[in-house]
Amino acid sequence: MTQSSSPALSPSLLEAADLSPEAARSILSGAMTGADDGELFLERAETESLVFDDGRLKTASYDAHEGFGLRVVSDETAGYAHSSVVDAAAIARAAETASLATQGRTGVQAEAPVSTNQQLYAPIDPLASPAFSDKIALLSEIDAWARTRDPRVVQVSVSMAGEHRDIEILRADGRGVRDIRPLVRLNVSVTVEQNGRRESASAGAGGRAGFDAWIAPAHWQAQVDEALRQALVNLEAVDCPAGEMDVVLGAGWPGVLLHEAVGHGFEGDFHRKGSSVFSGMMGKRVAAPGVTVVDDGSIAGRRGSLTVDDEGTPTSRTVLIEDGIMVGLMHDRLSARKLGARATGNARRQSFAHPPMPRMTNTFMEGGKDSRADMIASTRRGLYAANFGGGQVDITNGKFVFQCTEAYLIEDGRITAPVRGATLIGDGATALTNISMIGDDFAFDPGVGVCGKGGQGVPVGIGQPSLKIGGLTVGGTAL
Repeated sequence: MTQSSSPALSPSLLEAADLSPEAARSILSGAMTGADDGELFLERAETESLVFDDGRLKTASYDAHEGFGLRVVSDETAGYAHSSVVDAAAIARAAETASLATQGRTGVQAEAPVSTNQQLYAPIDPLASPAFSDKIALLSEIDAWARTRDPRVVQVSVSMAGEHRDIEILRADGRGVRDIRPLVRLNVSVTVEQNGRRESASAGAGGRAGFDAWIAPAHWQAQVDEALRQALVNLEAVDCPAGEMDVVLGAGWPGVLLHEAVGHGFEGDFHRKGSSVFSGMMGKRVAAPGVTVVDDGSIAGRRGSLTVDDEGTPTSRTVLIEDGIMVGLMHDRLSARKLGARATGNARRQSFAHPPMPRMTNTFMEGGKDSRADMIASTRRGLYAANFGGGQVDITNGKFVFQCTEAYLIEDGRITAPVRGATLIGDGATALTNISMIGDDFAFDPGVGVCGKGGQGVPVGIGQPSLKIGGLTVGGTAL
């Protein structure tokens, strides 16, 4: 099985269930009669989350689950059955149920995904180290240190979460794949008060590794300082004016606008169904010259990276837009087969209880040659959006609304007052074509993204350089 050479690996789910790979293959093979594709997906996952709030450990949770999902696909019809019981009888029942979708059909088995020996993260268990008591002590230390940074700090919340996910995929052609997926995140939220006004901000970081990289003092202290900086800026913020104006986006996390407003429109299932705003635009200009957008799940250690996707296809670098021209899509095996393309390793699922679908991994816009200082200097009246909160997007037309958590007025080429209540309103296709400057300061987000689609949430990465976009509608609170 792919990525199974480490002696530290625990027994596979099939081994733990005393089920031989040959027996599982026999069951899957029977279910595949008349099907084009399919797989048996097995998963064992453990998650731990601790929240230190108001000077004490407020919550500590641990969850473990295991199970399997069995899928058969014929043309565009899929049968899927899952269970939290992993044994021969349960898998046989699932095979019988899922195969109802292919009864009476004559399928041609799709070509199997290529094999890989790449390893984008170590097969470690983040829950094992540091010890639980040491994690609590660390959270307490962070809380105490944050409260000493400024007398205006009135509330601190610190959380850390770890995940150890062990997945196995038995392909329709009998090939087995195994992937051990660690994931961690550390987050700090700070609330400050001045003259009766309170403001909060947060910062976080994480990725596919153990906690060691993020619990060193230099790293968590930087998160505290960043959260405190944003909160203090917001104490001075004035109401944001509304209207159409030029907007300069910061580097890194503001790429969430690109992710939501543009990225989903390049997922293969929306194109297979013709429901994307970018349907029928392959080979045509969809963005300003210089704009290159990439999805890459093969970057070592990044939050959105996977050695193999949830169908067993190795992840890859997929260029979606090149110099403003639409050149690619993110595919699972079904959308690739229906659209005459190759699977790009973008099939993802939240857990064994969910069928896979095309999803983003690490999606970003590549850097350009402009400086952010020049973007600001060239703007007579506009908004500098340094950080974003949540947003809403309609995939079919690309229309979006995003809230800014840190933003400033730009007046006569200078950043002036911080503002509150700023929202950005527009549509992804228009925003792409209205990009006039692309920064030389590309950055990834710190490793905190979660993407929702079809009721499923998966970790993702986001990135971009600073950008200047013309003609965005800014919603504000100023009278």
